[in-house]
Amino acid sequence: MATGRTHRPATRSRGIPEATVARLPLYLRALTALSERSVPTVSSEELATAAGVNSAKLRKDFSYLGSYGTRGVGYDVEYLVYQISRELGLTQDWPVAIVGIGNLGAALANYGGFASRGFRVAALIDADPAMAGTPVAGIAVQHTDDLDRIISDNGVSIGVITTPPGAAQQVCDRLVAAGVTSILNFAPTVLSVPDGVDVRKVDLSIELQILAFHEQRKAGEDSAAGDEGAPPMRATPAGRKGPDGDMPAVMPA
Repeated sequence: MATGRTHRPATRSRGIPEATVARLPLYLRALTALSERSVPTVSSEELATAAGVNSAKLRKDFSYLGSYGTRGVGYDVEYLVYQISRELGLTQDWPVAIVGIGNLGAALANYGGFASRGFRVAALIDADPAMAGTPVAGIAVQHTDDLDRIISDNGVSIGVITTPPGAAQQVCDRLVAAGVTSILNFAPTVLSVPDGVDVRKVDLSIELQILAFHEQRKAGEDSAAGDEGAPPMRATPAGRKGPDGDMPAVMPA
């Protein structure tokens, strides 16, 4: 590691803002890519660009971790990978249960990126009796009747819900009753949970709608730019007629 780095242990009792926590995975992804290329150090500007944030915000975020770069050298990549992974709890194994093994649930089960980031798909659960025993990603699907036992036997604390919306709340209630305290919800519905249970919602349709808004705005800006060269419009007297009948209210000057 680079020498001369100033390090102050993170003060967990002080707390880290949620906005900073939300950006830590972005920094980790960028740092992991640098590590895979054997890049030893990185400046705040370079890392901020790779993570899609501004450098001042990055330095502020890292101050909550008690991490400061070395002047003229930057941040030690491997050290930051370890530090952020530790802060996110990724230095330990997290067993995950996926409930609802349709197309999305099966795709998540087959996703290879979980294991490398500290998450192990420990159980696949579905309400369809015909699915029971079917292997998906090398794991046999189990029936929801055994959900409590499955959660207990595998020490699951994180549940992923990929069921239809009508079944999501019931599944959520059962997961919480079985001891799950963190839920990633892909079902397009809002879940009600007791205090002490964290829910993160992933709604792909909402993300697409936001993109549609931006596309519409860009199209409007392009249209406005195209109208800049159009001739000015002037009003015509009411009731004036042309060869084809009533004239429009405005016409090119």
